[in-house]
Amino acid sequence: MIVFYYVSVTLNSADIDCHEGWITPIILLASMIVILYQFWHVYQEYISYETRAHQAVGRLSTMVSVINKLTRFIPPQVWEPIVKSDSPVTVSNKRAKLTIMFSDIVGFTELSDSLSADNLADILNTYMHCMTLIANKHGAVLDKFIGDGMVCFFGEPNSRGARQDALDCIAMAIDMRREMRTLRQKWRLMGFEGLYIRIGITTGYCHVGNFGSNNRLSYTLIGKEANLAARLESSAGKDEILVSESTYDYICHNYECHHAGAFKLKGFDSKVNAWQVLDPDAHKGFLSKWVDHTLPGFNLHLNFKDMKDNDYQDIRARLNFALERVEQEQEKVAADIAAASKRNDHH
Repeated sequence: MIVFYYVSVTLNSADIDCHEGWITPIILLASMIVILYQFWHVYQEYISYETRAHQAVGRLSTMVSVINKLTRFIPPQVWEPIVKSDSPVTVSNKRAKLTIMFSDIVGFTELSDSLSADNLADILNTYMHCMTLIANKHGAVLDKFIGDGMVCFFGEPNSRGARQDALDCIAMAIDMRREMRTLRQKWRLMGFEGLYIRIGITTGYCHVGNFGSNNRLSYTLIGKEANLAARLESSAGKDEILVSESTYDYICHNYECHHAGAFKLKGFDSKVNAWQVLDPDAHKGFLSKWVDHTLPGFNLHLNFKDMKDNDYQDIRARLNFALERVEQEQEKVAADIAAASKRNDHH
């Protein structure tokens, strides 16, 4: 500013002849130096800003990557409000009406004694992956994995009403049982037999929220109803979904159930009535979307929901081939019986 002020004053002087002397070149040179210095200064600021911007983008990408990894350990219903609104996280919980589901794999403990750790981990990870997808599809809060079991609940932090929460939980449990049938067929081909799911469900008031300390928190639930769901799951048989009376009252108009009996459960003074939820498709006769039948040496599993239009011809061809083989074996057995009968008559 001083240089340009001096230039303006000097050039306005009537005594200056711009075509002679050394004052004019010096002024022009000084002006060029100032302008070049300003360009250089702006360029350096731009380079510095660009470097800081790249560093900020790198830190942001790293932070997003870390958050994405950490969120895999936390239910989306818990971390999404924290990320979106930066809401405070404290040790807090409240009493709420929940529908709680406990599930595990029948026969997994016995199978673990005869399998290698690699095969065991593969089976368990496949099972948990499929069940987690189903839980997320139905909007359940996946509380935790317990060995080969899992705990889910509906009602917090987003509830659709006690009745709808119970219906959503039953729909999820039925989908899990159907998915287990598909997994069982795959595992059976790999030589792993006898893996079934069992599920216990109840509806009631529990305390749900953040439990722990300021340094370590866990979003979970505690209460007698959670214990009841766990006891019902332990009492269920292979592929059975047992529900308590409180859940049955909500779902009985939408799902066919039959009374499984009154169970004496650990931690409960009086017997607890339980109902078994039947598969809606399995009890619609010809409208069934599932066909599942097992005999020694024979496994039939049809899931019409997953079949495509161009699959039916191939399925029919394979069934016809299998039927021809059955007829051939039956004729062979009949011929062997006839030959044995002739030998007996000859003797």
